[in-house]
Amino acid sequence: MKARHLRFGMNLWPPFLFAGIRVEEISADYRYARVRMRLRPWNRNYFGTHFGGSLFSMTDPFWALLLFRQLGDHVVWDQAGEIQFVSPGRGTVTAEFRLTDEHVEQVLEQTEDGKKALVWFDTDVVGQDGTVVAKVRKQVYARRKRDKRLAHA
Repeated sequence: MKARHLRFGMNLWPPFLFAGIRVEEISADYRYARVRMRLRPWNRNYFGTHFGGSLFSMTDPFWALLLFRQLGDHVVWDQAGEIQFVSPGRGTVTAEFRLTDEHVEQVLEQTEDGKKALVWFDTDVVGQDGTVVAKVRKQVYARRKRDKRLAHA
């Protein structure tokens, strides 16, 4: 699937659409993604700042998605996640994801002999003025797909 088609589909995906989360960019090589969320009445909390669940949601699928597109013959999914709220989000917030050659090589090395890899990725959710609103960590699981012919032998 082309990255622009995925971006279009993700922007219509109900969890993003109804939270006001917009995928602004997914690079054609699936190495970079940028997401933004404006503060709206439906994604603010009691205190008038961004709802923490929406901040976490805007970062949720990207590391696993980018890594999956690089590996191809692997099973990839989110294993764990954590968020630290640093300062109140009061305007538009953004998050960027950059998958490096080192990330991909690390997973390929760890999964070379059929074992799983558990890799942590860090993302900052940043306000319009550059202030870090939240720090998100996601642990991604990856393992080479097993050959079904060998599994039945």
